[in-house]
Amino acid sequence: MEKIAHDKYKSRLVDTQIEKYLRIFGAICVEGPKWCGKTWTSSHHSNSEFLVGDPSGNFSNRMLAETEPYTVLEGKAPRLIDEWQEVPALWDTTRSFVDRNGEKGQIILTGSSTPVKKGILHSGTGRIKSIRMNTMSLFESGDSTGEISLKDLINAKFNPVVIPDIKLEKLAYLIVRGGWPGNINVGVQECAELSIGYMENVIKTDLRRLDDDIDYNEHKAKLILKSLARNESTTVSNQRIMDDIIENDTESISKNTLAKYLNAFDRMFLLNNQEPYSPNIRSSLRVKQLEKHHFSDPAMACAVLKLTPQKLMNDLNTFGFLFEAMVERDLSIYAQALNGKLYHYQDYKGNEIDAVIELEDGNWCAFEIKLGLNKAEEGASNLVKVCNEITANGGKAPVLKCVIYGVGNMAYQNKDGVYVLPITTLRD
Repeated sequence: MEKIAHDKYKSRLVDTQIEKYLRIFGAICVEGPKWCGKTWTSSHHSNSEFLVGDPSGNFSNRMLAETEPYTVLEGKAPRLIDEWQEVPALWDTTRSFVDRNGEKGQIILTGSSTPVKKGILHSGTGRIKSIRMNTMSLFESGDSTGEISLKDLINAKFNPVVIPDIKLEKLAYLIVRGGWPGNINVGVQECAELSIGYMENVIKTDLRRLDDDIDYNEHKAKLILKSLARNESTTVSNQRIMDDIIENDTESISKNTLAKYLNAFDRMFLLNNQEPYSPNIRSSLRVKQLEKHHFSDPAMACAVLKLTPQKLMNDLNTFGFLFEAMVERDLSIYAQALNGKLYHYQDYKGNEIDAVIELEDGNWCAFEIKLGLNKAEEGASNLVKVCNEITANGGKAPVLKCVIYGVGNMAYQNKDGVYVLPITTLRD
């Protein structure tokens, strides 16, 4: 099948990584939640394509992939193989294909779930580079002006700006709408529908298709997803999630059951948790090791809880957690574009930093997240205090301290050197 022309392709930050790794590896695998744009983006970088899940001809493509896997890899490179996980043997076939011809940039695999069988024969190390793709950041969707570059801030390049006031209503809309490419231009009244349909499809269809030998229970899946949504942007333990389920429903769930479902959700790329960060091995501070819970997009949590923009505005406590989730979604995407990674920080002295980006050179950046500009200086003071505590105990100082907020109209650097800026001005 020849590549479909995409004249209206909207650039994504992951484009640069895809181009880079196609020059280095024989194959890449673009992974992420359904509908985040993997196929569209991968097709943009390919010269031919094979769609495993194409329903035409009674799914003849899938049958061909099962019977003649090498045949479907033949085509003008880079060749896109979309939804490879429908035929797990394609992973090892790709590895062998890349070994055989020895050239770079041959195959682009895309997948919206990870099969259990992946890597039984070979992990693909050195041949296939996996790249995580997410929904759109505010900069990619056109909802951030991009006037302030994270890369520039790291290099101490900054110009204060004043922007039109960002209202709470706008932020509520952006959170509930999410970063789905197909939902970007939907109005306020309809913005929740796509995500609601997405999560319903996950429970009723996708979860059941994930494993042939596991019978997932729809009710249990709903209970766990609701608990994850209620605990979005927190570091609660699995035990607390189990307790939360009992508090809100008559049914209990065991540790093994919870682990099984969390693993399934992770394999479907529904989750994008923040790992804990430790400044360096010389620091004497003991760091907590709990991950901060996140759906891949805060709109997923809104969908599970049936939140509309208006409902969200009536619960500012939940609003705050979901705004933090949206900011951390964007920071994760921007960090990846800079070859960095997003973490969070908590120690046993009660010190916390909402978000930490570790850069590829080992330096790190510290971020506090506040819903409104009126709380920004309070966040900046806490950031300075925690960073001073880290350095006093032998840790490396961050190269950037920044407060990111939602409601407000200015970006500036305060007297302590902390940058204060709206999320709607930021880019990678």
